Amino acid sequence: MNFKLREYTAPDFSAEPFISAPDVKLTPAEMDRVAPDDYHAMSIFPEYFKIDGKWLLAEESRMDCVAVYENKKVKVTEFRNIRKGDLVICGRSEDGREGIYLHEDGFNEGRQASESFAFRQSRSRESSFSRDYDELFGVLNHDRDHGKIVWVLGPAVSFDSDAREYFGRLVRNGYVHALLAGNALATHDLEGAWLQTALGQNIYTQQHQPNGHYNHLDLLNRVRKYGSIPEFIEKENIDNGIIYSLEQQHIPYVLAGSIRDDGPLPPVYGNVYEAQERMRDEIRSATTVISVATMLHSIAVGNMTPSYRIDRDGRVRQIYFYFVDVSEFVANKLADRGSLAARSIITNAQDFIVTIARGLGL
Repeated sequence: MNFKLREYTAPDFSAEPFISAPDVKLTPAEMDRVAPDDYHAMSIFPEYFKIDGKWLLAEESRMDCVAVYENKKVKVTEFRNIRKGDLVICGRSEDGREGIYLHEDGFNEGRQASESFAFRQSRSRESSFSRDYDELFGVLNHDRDHGKIVWVLGPAVSFDSDAREYFGRLVRNGYVHALLAGNALATHDLEGAWLQTALGQNIYTQQHQPNGHYNHLDLLNRVRKYGSIPEFIEKENIDNGIIYSLEQQHIPYVLAGSIRDDGPLPPVYGNVYEAQERMRDEIRSATTVISVATMLHSIAVGNMTPSYRIDRDGRVRQIYFYFVDVSEFVANKLADRGSLAARSIITNAQDFIVTIARGLGL
């Protein structure tokens, strides 16, 4: 399949209603961490704001954040980062009448008109995903050299020997530029590398090992004893797996903690806002996001991922967001939380990783 990024078509601001539209309302914040009552909340789509007669694009956007005019640019920020005196953009309409325009179809995706009665209009485990895989192969090959590919993984990927092996191949061949996950993904992957088990079950034969329920706790204890994952890898001669491959290729990964974590591993962020900031650091330059088998992480990442990015040449380009899960409910929940640009693939997580790697010839 010959892959080509969709061209972005900006609004024609030389025409009405844009010419007659007023400048957007800018209201100084009265106190830290609090926006004016009529603040404008951002979406995943490109949004333009008329300031001093010119329409400015919010170049780095995030859902559920506010827009602040600063240094002649529109800056998007979280409520907790608002400071007294910040010029917050206000207004709730998005059609230009208040100097705010949301550009929903700039990538000309040509949404298919639906008939009043037609079968198979939703995406389910019965859907055909052949075209999605073909597009994804093209996206990955393009963004390996011309973008940034961020993976979001749940622990299911670490429970299978083939999935761990093939994800390592993706890392070594340049298809992974950052990884976002929780304590469990890294814990069970390192357990697999060290003891060939995940939660005490052999990652190939699925046989439960004697006292296997201790294995992940022993792993956590051993890594904490060494003080770091790299030190554990070196001292225990680890030579396989997801985390090992990331460390070997110097690929950044962010492990966000949760209330249920064991241990946790030394690099896990226990402060939720610190974890969020580190995740944002990786997402703000992402051009492709692939989220596999993790509902909560997927919703979190979906909320911080817009539908577009300003590329290295200053052009507006599309961000590709794929969400993979065996549950249709989970896939639909991501869309319900506002990540309308996410494309779902309903399949087993381990099978997905192997299919992607083999489809790329790895």
